[in-house]
Amino acid sequence: MTTPSDTPLLDRVRLPRDLRQLAPEDLPRLADELRRETINAVAKTGGHLGAGLGVVELTVALHYVFDTPNDRLIWDVGHQAYPHKILTGRRDRIRTLRQGGGLSGFTKRAESEYDPFGAAHSSTSISAALGMAVARDLAGKSNNVIAVIGDGALSAGMAYEAMNNAGARNERLIVILNDNDMSIAPPVGAMSAYLARLASGRTYLKLRDVGKQLTKHLPKSWDRAITRAVEHARGYVTGGTLFEELGFYYVGPIDGHNLDHLLPVLRNVRDAEIGPILIHVVTQKGKGYAPAETSADKYHGVVKFDVATGAQAKSKGGPPQYTKVFAESLVKEARKDDKIVAITAAMPSGTGLDLFAREFPKRCFDVGIAEQHAVTFAAGLAAEGFKPFAAIYSTFLQRAYDQVVHDVAIQKLPVRFALDRAGLVGADGPTHAGAFDVAYLGCLPGFVLMAAADEAELVHMVATAAAIDDAPSALRYPRGEGTGVDLPAQGVPLEIGKGRIVREGHKVALLSYGARLAECLKAADELAALGLSTTVADARFAKPLDTDLILRLARDHEVLVTIEEGAIGGFGSAVMQTLAEHGVLDRGLRVRMMVLPDVFLDQDTPAAMYATAGLDAKGIVTKVFEALGKEATAETNIRA
Repeated sequence: MTTPSDTPLLDRVRLPRDLRQLAPEDLPRLADELRRETINAVAKTGGHLGAGLGVVELTVALHYVFDTPNDRLIWDVGHQAYPHKILTGRRDRIRTLRQGGGLSGFTKRAESEYDPFGAAHSSTSISAALGMAVARDLAGKSNNVIAVIGDGALSAGMAYEAMNNAGARNERLIVILNDNDMSIAPPVGAMSAYLARLASGRTYLKLRDVGKQLTKHLPKSWDRAITRAVEHARGYVTGGTLFEELGFYYVGPIDGHNLDHLLPVLRNVRDAEIGPILIHVVTQKGKGYAPAETSADKYHGVVKFDVATGAQAKSKGGPPQYTKVFAESLVKEARKDDKIVAITAAMPSGTGLDLFAREFPKRCFDVGIAEQHAVTFAAGLAAEGFKPFAAIYSTFLQRAYDQVVHDVAIQKLPVRFALDRAGLVGADGPTHAGAFDVAYLGCLPGFVLMAAADEAELVHMVATAAAIDDAPSALRYPRGEGTGVDLPAQGVPLEIGKGRIVREGHKVALLSYGARLAECLKAADELAALGLSTTVADARFAKPLDTDLILRLARDHEVLVTIEEGAIGGFGSAVMQTLAEHGVLDRGLRVRMMVLPDVFLDQDTPAAMYATAGLDAKGIVTKVFEALGKEATAETNIRA
């Protein structure tokens, strides 16, 4: 028979208000159950594991001490928020994480009132929290605003911009630094916890405030000198000098896995009536799950895995990943040219540059989560005659657009951008989709834009980028496996601005830019079976366009359809402008442009997302018949 003590505490906690009914001595047990639930859920779905396991106790403590959702709790990036989701009414759906129709892998405003700010890109939490704190004060409210930011996210300048502004404004704001990797803390233990409790207590804060009031009556130079001396003295004991200089009151470091340490400090800062406070919490990635503790990098993001052994599901084999093809091709080019260097913004394995770094450690640079710096750093290298490849996900390059324009494009510096994750990316959803780069780079004068139709083309495009020494360039390629074509032993530079005919026909022309070429070929087979002779062309370049190829396709076919894995305003728009300028549209040519729909598509498998977008073979066939004014059915039989 089950007794109340045998019933899992987690079964009694559907929302944080239920959590706050528990006794403090029950919280460690609840944390253990929450950790197991997180592990079991991610084992079924895949996703981000290590970061979430590291903040289990912190998550419990935050929802226990603060009145969420009235108190705003903002998770930076969001990949550590799975335990938070479980505690905030989403446990019954936690095994739908990152699945079609399921929970997002990140915080999302539309998903829960407990997610006051959506996040999947790094280092936004303090800025958002400050905005909410100012809004609170303008509205005459008194709720708390708490931002939880990981140490890695502090490598981005935006976090410091926000702290600088927050310190100057002196709004009541709480920032929790989750220190789980940088080791910026002195040893954490009982003395450190005692000092943190002391420094966050009302008596100390009151004395500090009285001291500040007294020094206000002294000459300004004396006031600044005394204040700085006091804070420096405290900083040497606690390690918080940097944050104090930015205007934050520093508390810590404290053990982020010890609820006896966390609860009193959080209560103290909750009740403190002073300006911005930073609590320095030290945690361990993967805490409580041995495989994740011993291999934090491999368990940061995981596929489905066996809980008992930690063994992650292996791929069944097949074509190589585009990312690996890029990396190996770049290594080959770098062996021939010692001017080639590589840059990543905290994504060495995600971009494949860990392979490059093994062979050329002095020529590979990880600049941290700092895309703006990465781009201008690359520009500086290019200005001195080197050949930088900046490997940055398409979605993350958006964070550095001004630098691309001002520091690269205007100066015509030959920085090579390798844009991984082009197009739809599946489980990571809209925040990571590479939807906009063709449009936002295509409008910049002098850029060369390429998109690989398959992995063999990617090899040649890496060689092409290496050979371009008088202009900035970008090559885009998708996430996941290639198509299985044979790879060339060595890349051969392509003729700039020239596409290719892959299959000849004479009724319909499909002009593909990027990795939808395989679907175009499938569509051509279906169209041929329905009596429509179809040409398939691979544009290769969106800038400069192959005008001769475009005009030939327009002249020799009744229907011209462009297909791309990007938003409106990209390749298809450039083709349409070319056709208009040459007067082709006046001759009755039926033109259609296939792009990603004008919505942010939620996570699903890539195949399902492309089907929803209409960019699979079926969608292409439907678009052709739409252009012809006919319905695409199996019974249709049109002879060209």
